[in-house]
Amino acid sequence: MKAIAYQKNLPITDPASLQDIQLPEPVVTGSDLLVEVQAISVNPVDYKIRAGRPVGEGQWGVLGWDAAGIVRAAGPDAVLFKPGDRVWYAGDITRPGSNAELQLVDERIVGHMPERLGFAEAAALPLTAITAWELLFDRLGVVPGKSPSQQSLLIVGAAGGVGSILTQLARRLTSLTVIGTASRPETQAWVRELGAHHVIDHHRPFAEELQRIGLKNVTMVASLNHSDDHFAQIADIIAPQGRFALIDDPKSPLDIMKLKAKSISLHWELMFTRSLFKTEDMIAQHRLLDEVAALVDASVIQTTVAEHFGTINATNLKRAHAMLESGKARGKIVLEGF
Repeated sequence: MKAIAYQKNLPITDPASLQDIQLPEPVVTGSDLLVEVQAISVNPVDYKIRAGRPVGEGQWGVLGWDAAGIVRAAGPDAVLFKPGDRVWYAGDITRPGSNAELQLVDERIVGHMPERLGFAEAAALPLTAITAWELLFDRLGVVPGKSPSQQSLLIVGAAGGVGSILTQLARRLTSLTVIGTASRPETQAWVRELGAHHVIDHHRPFAEELQRIGLKNVTMVASLNHSDDHFAQIADIIAPQGRFALIDDPKSPLDIMKLKAKSISLHWELMFTRSLFKTEDMIAQHRLLDEVAALVDASVIQTTVAEHFGTINATNLKRAHAMLESGKARGKIVLEGF
């Protein structure tokens, strides 16, 4: 089968950073599905692993943690899907990824694809939808519903992949006042289109920006990038007994003592935790993806595709990695077909 993979941790400008190769077709067992990958999207985890996780001598590392495709075969223990089903998923960080024609994935972290979306549109959503959903409802403990509330959520980096879906979930499914951060006119417009009540510029002081829109503080903060750069300001503008969640990899330690006086709770979200540790509730991601699919089919949630980079090959994936590494991406980059 065709695949795109790496053997050495190289900058994306190096011709060998990602290569078009051939690999043996995987064999399905247990509760796995063998999926014919139709489309993928690219996430920061892809370039972080390409640049930082070694592979064994003579081995290939296949990246890709977002896919939409068709089930070719189901293992003997699989009960949720059958051959021919259209599926979407984000996969398992410990296994070969979706940058290949065929992929094995545990059915407990797979959902039925939305009926109204094509494969490319669907591939943009699984990883970010899982991350945003778990962050909002599992980590921050927000209760879905539209009962009147004075609570507010600041999303730092609202125009990115996770931010694009988190903004929608928070606005459509909760009564939170949603404030997104974005710095460029086009990204600010995107965040407003997704439903944020307010948009502020994260290159300006947070307290001043909140004051501009009539707020003194916020109940919750979801920090999606540059958490170390913004942490002191975040600690300052969270209300007493507020909640702070993050998903990125701070380059310097966070001084969490800044959270103590206000009794602010801190929450990490990593969407791979359930598959990484085979948690008892691993199937929650299957149910979550099916629920998001229903929301998409009901036009409550929209796909977050921003760029279609063509077919799935090394050249186009290098372009996608470079775009993400630049920090200028809006929404999601998708690729489709081999």
